[in-house]
Amino acid sequence: RYRSFTSRLLAWYQAHQRDLPWRRTQDPYRIWISETLLQQTQVVTVIPYYERLLARFPNVHALASASLDDVLKTWEGAGYYARARNLHRAAQVIVNEYGGKFPRGVDELLELPGVGRYTAGALASIAFNADAPILDANVIRVLARYFGIRGEVKSNATRAELWKLADDLIPHGRARDFNQALMDHGATICLPRNPRCEICPVRRGCVARALGIQNELPLKRAKEPRPHYEIGVGIIWRRDRILIQRRPPAGLLGGLWEFPGGKREKNESLARCVYREVREELGIEIRVEKKLAVIEHGYSHFTITLHAFTCGYISGRPRPTQATAYKWVKPSELVDYAFPAANRKINKLLAESR
Repeated sequence: RYRSFTSRLLAWYQAHQRDLPWRRTQDPYRIWISETLLQQTQVVTVIPYYERLLARFPNVHALASASLDDVLKTWEGAGYYARARNLHRAAQVIVNEYGGKFPRGVDELLELPGVGRYTAGALASIAFNADAPILDANVIRVLARYFGIRGEVKSNATRAELWKLADDLIPHGRARDFNQALMDHGATICLPRNPRCEICPVRRGCVARALGIQNELPLKRAKEPRPHYEIGVGIIWRRDRILIQRRPPAGLLGGLWEFPGGKREKNESLARCVYREVREELGIEIRVEKKLAVIEHGYSHFTITLHAFTCGYISGRPRPTQATAYKWVKPSELVDYAFPAANRKINKLLAESR
């Protein structure tokens, strides 16, 4: 059954594989960039960022020697910014500890910042054709349906079962093609909803199809509702310049620039929230004036309503308590800094109105 599954999938892949930019190379650097971008991001979204990153950082030495600000600005808009920070750190490790050559083994790749089991397996198999398994959302879906795996896919036991199955299925010496076939099949045929079973190359033998439970597998736990926060930020003017600050390098949106502010406390007005947050974060006196914008934005684990107020600077030297740096910049200079998506919407308004 394993041989039948792999041989039919490989035959289908030879005829129907997607033409993607990173499929035209075996350069581990380019494959690594693509696999990092593809984490939690769709192919159609990834392609322009892939091309932009390679144009700015054509090799691992260029990426390692760049500033983090430069990397984050080039990554801007791709989201999940920890990926960009880890790319930068890992590039420095590859240059400093491996002489600029990528390690070939899964265990060594796992030592790089930001490289997990999936990325290590993808890089080892696609770049070096090592017999290493992969397991992402597409692969999980294909395997769970075909083999009728009904355990909750985020449980440790089910994950272990899926990793073993992915490993056992690899045809020796053909991991590069087989792993990409699995991913392509999940992305184009074995879709999350209403899979295209009528043209599936492995429909014969698929447990989920035989039982009519394609849309029920893989089994996932119910999502908890995302919490929502009201955020107030200040667009603080001093003559013709605006105050921006840089977030700490670790954590959510680490290393990005932003307008000072934070979460509204219970029974607090939004204007008071901005005043308090600026005092706590920078120790300066401001005058909160009119509301500039209200922006709704969602992150993976929570949503926000961002209220931006224009503010006038009164007195005091900024002394950041939570940021790593601050600058007074002209509105036209905001494009030179990497900002979170919600803040970039404010930047656009400022550019249009000033």
